[in-house]
Amino acid sequence: MSEFIKVTYKTVAKDLHKKAESIAVGMTVGSWTDLPLAKQELLAPYLGKVESVHIQQEKDGLQYGTISINYPSNNSTPDIPALLTTVFGKLSMDGRIKLIDISFPPSFLRQFPGPKFGIEGVRSLLGVNGRPLLMSIFKSCLGLPLSDLETQFAAQIEGGVDMVKDDEIFFVDDRAPLNERLQAYNKIIVEAGRPILYAANLTGPVHQLIDKAKYAIENGANCLLLNVLPYGFDILQRLAADPDITVPLMAHPAMAGAYYSAEDYGIASPLLLGTLMRAAGADIILYPSPYGSVALNRADALHVAENIRSDNGVHKTAFPVPSAGIHPGLVPNLYNDFGTDVIVNAGGGIHGHPGGAADGGRAFRAAIDAVISGTSLAEAAQTNQPLARALEKWGGA
Repeated sequence: MSEFIKVTYKTVAKDLHKKAESIAVGMTVGSWTDLPLAKQELLAPYLGKVESVHIQQEKDGLQYGTISINYPSNNSTPDIPALLTTVFGKLSMDGRIKLIDISFPPSFLRQFPGPKFGIEGVRSLLGVNGRPLLMSIFKSCLGLPLSDLETQFAAQIEGGVDMVKDDEIFFVDDRAPLNERLQAYNKIIVEAGRPILYAANLTGPVHQLIDKAKYAIENGANCLLLNVLPYGFDILQRLAADPDITVPLMAHPAMAGAYYSAEDYGIASPLLLGTLMRAAGADIILYPSPYGSVALNRADALHVAENIRSDNGVHKTAFPVPSAGIHPGLVPNLYNDFGTDVIVNAGGGIHGHPGGAADGGRAFRAAIDAVISGTSLAEAAQTNQPLARALEKWGGA
């Protein structure tokens, strides 16, 4: 008995039921009523079926709503390029239609690696439980010598961050090659006397990335950052499935706006940045927060977190990292919306602190401690100068 992948689209047509039938046939066997009976019997296991049609509005002779199609799971191999081509390839060019959601049968989902570490694994590596984690970003990095980056790294560690990540645009590192950065940063981590993850940006031609990842790990890398969409979901899946890749994988959402931003086109952010990133193997997933400089719709941001932290019966849960424009005054919002299992991630909110990056980190740690204890930031700032200065500069939530 065939199992089905349920795919939901948002679209518009004169008749949504007819459009749904057209998609179910056209995206699977191509045609149906014109086929001889023998061919219908042969192709029946591959034929898509309309699951549901929900008309939300009728206006000017058009029907607006969502349609769900059941695709036989044996129509696609278990990799995201094949999956997306199967359910949205040519359809993505068919006018106003947006891919909203994909639900997988467990047998199909098990063929994807999912997170190797997940939330519990990352917390175990850091030895931190019971609070949101804190991550900082290198700002700036391009063109700087290793000595300057070492100074930045040490200041961030001094401030109490749990993780530091490369900027996603750090490709040209000739003045601070990866192996030299790893050697210098790991020395600082040892001197700090506590576990700290450094997410090194994985770069280069895509066919070299597996080898580059292993090279990085051999040279002391304990976390890897990947710009998943420019490089492709498949390389994330191959990294996660490789037994020699023994560190957490962090997914950056670079280029995601080109997919999810339009109301009636593209791929919805909870699916793109939540469901698919997790299935492909990301342990830590960055995406726009609902508050910052490139804010994502709050409902969608919460839905992304739900997709990567909910129990799907197959994969470990991943860490959500709502990012961009985060400063200490926003920590209560993050905690109230995303709870304890979230990573607070900041660039300018740490490096732009009036007291420098170390005080930027201290301000965030004070804000995190305050929300965990149920203390207001204003009250916590009375006994914490870095937090007081951060609130003076950026304000509260």
